[in-house]
Amino acid sequence: MNDDTAGGDAAFGFYGDWREFAPIAFTNLLLTIVTLGIYHFWAKTRVRRYLWSRTRFIDDRLDWTGTGLELFIGYLIAFALFVVPFGVLNLILQGILLRGHPGWAGLIGATVYLLLIYLVGVAIFRALRYRLSRTFWHGIRGGSDDQGFAYGWQYFWRTIVGMFAAGLMVPWSMTTLWNRRWGRMSFGPMPFAADAKWQPIFPRYMLFYLAPIILFIGFFAIGLAFAGFSAGGGFNPSTPPTGGTLVAIVIVAALAYILFFGVLGLIAMIFYAAYYREAVGTLTLGRLSFAFNARTMDWIRLYLGNIGLVLVTFGVGYIFIPYRNWAFFVRHMEAFGDIHLDDLTRSTSRKPGQGEGLLDAFDVGAF
Repeated sequence: MNDDTAGGDAAFGFYGDWREFAPIAFTNLLLTIVTLGIYHFWAKTRVRRYLWSRTRFIDDRLDWTGTGLELFIGYLIAFALFVVPFGVLNLILQGILLRGHPGWAGLIGATVYLLLIYLVGVAIFRALRYRLSRTFWHGIRGGSDDQGFAYGWQYFWRTIVGMFAAGLMVPWSMTTLWNRRWGRMSFGPMPFAADAKWQPIFPRYMLFYLAPIILFIGFFAIGLAFAGFSAGGGFNPSTPPTGGTLVAIVIVAALAYILFFGVLGLIAMIFYAAYYREAVGTLTLGRLSFAFNARTMDWIRLYLGNIGLVLVTFGVGYIFIPYRNWAFFVRHMEAFGDIHLDDLTRSTSRKPGQGEGLLDAFDVGAF
């Protein structure tokens, strides 16, 4: 792993060292195992405190003020209010099915699924709001006065609409939700604003959209040709394949499976790289504007490095993934414009009391 250090003239800089981070990561892993996962919330806090403290923005480093107790309490509240009721509902649905009422079970199941979409939107918004409220720079924090419930409805209907026309409106859904989410955030007295467009990323989305169809047709045709003309013979469906042919077919099928998802993952990164450049590139804070300069190959190197690290270390290297991802994020962030410290005052936005409980319960990301 290479240390990521930005130049002195860059708006963002990261000055972490993986050797310095290693004791934190290994201690977190050990304590999380010993406490049967309960220490996870305090471990996350220690990681953030280290990463934030090694990140410079313009002339000062960031400071993370969240606590593990906040995250733990938030998770317990979300678990009691949402996870447990959904578990009970699942048992009720099974009972209704066993009593021979599939129609009612399907209706209730669809309602629960739609409610989950809404709650995921609330979780994403509130997690971003919490993270900004615990991030300090020059003693000033971010946040939002919005509770996230209105954004939940925005997420709900835009996600549903995004799937209309066989999923062709997904780029519109992603960009408009990004704008809505960040448009309700602020840092100090200055509001964020975003105006991401779906048109610039639509061609790459179409590449991702059509790739599975093209790959499936191609592999299917190759499979038919291989099965029909293996061993130099012509196609004869009445003749059973030999043992060697069966082995070859299994190997080809396995390679095709790996290649299918490998190519699909590559194309997904091609799309996501464009999406993130577009989204961050329209983000502003007062007279500051932001950009994200990571290209597709940068994303590929990041993910291949993460996968290789986990595989080589038999899974233990996973504890370094937050470090690598944060370093990647900061290294490719840019800011332009100017900011006057005299214009900054203490944030008056609401400071949430609990952490990202709903986010942790649903295991989704805030960004």
